Amino acid sequence: WLLLQSVLLASCLHSAAAFPKGCYPSEEEGLKTFRCSNARLTEVPKDIPNDTNKLYLDSNRIPFLPRDAFRDLPLLLELDLSHNAIASVESGAFRGLADHLLALDLSSNRLVSLSKDAFSNMKAKVNLSNNPWLCDCRLQELIRAVDLAAGSSGGIVCDSSVQEEHVGKAFLQVIADTDFCNVYKKTTDIAMLVTMFGWFAMVISYLVYYVRQNQEDARRHLEYLKSLPSKQRRSEESSTISTVV
Repeated sequence: WLLLQSVLLASCLHSAAAFPKGCYPSEEEGLKTFRCSNARLTEVPKDIPNDTNKLYLDSNRIPFLPRDAFRDLPLLLELDLSHNAIASVESGAFRGLADHLLALDLSSNRLVSLSKDAFSNMKAKVNLSNNPWLCDCRLQELIRAVDLAAGSSGGIVCDSSVQEEHVGKAFLQVIADTDFCNVYKKTTDIAMLVTMFGWFAMVISYLVYYVRQNQEDARRHLEYLKSLPSKQRRSEESSTISTVV
């Protein structure tokens, strides 16, 4: 009995030691939960139990999410990454979660811009509020690609913008009147037209220069022919005509 107790105790101690400091497993409402809230983490832990249903990594110091950060969590339903220092998310960071994740919280981080591909095929309700967003076409595409968590849309505010008058306004309010992607397309089209016109002007200028240069050469040649004696001039003219033909 003592031996069995020792084995069980050693097993428990070993399991506890495998978790990062400040992290612990629990069960909440019948769901396997792993909490690492306020644990001073600077990266996503690698020893998260793969049967975890709810994962709390909030209130830490995580600066970015690498590719396949959660690929070994096939049963994850909720993921809380709020109140971190996340400024970038690598493509494929949420790979493997699209089919089963129901809720993703990225609020109160340092996200300025994020590709819509980061949430490819994801069905989860996503909270993107309280980040220093740059309001532009990229954010517009992102917002249209994700399913925002209820009540979180008002917290997506323009910290900076391609149009200064939008700073400090809720993004959904801004895009009700402004299509950033259409403005970007028009700007790109204008730039292309200006470039094409520039090339066209260069070609025309070259042709004009070429014609004028040839005319000048022809004029000089004619003056030269006129200055020659009549017989030599006729010979030169015949030679010139033969060369042209």
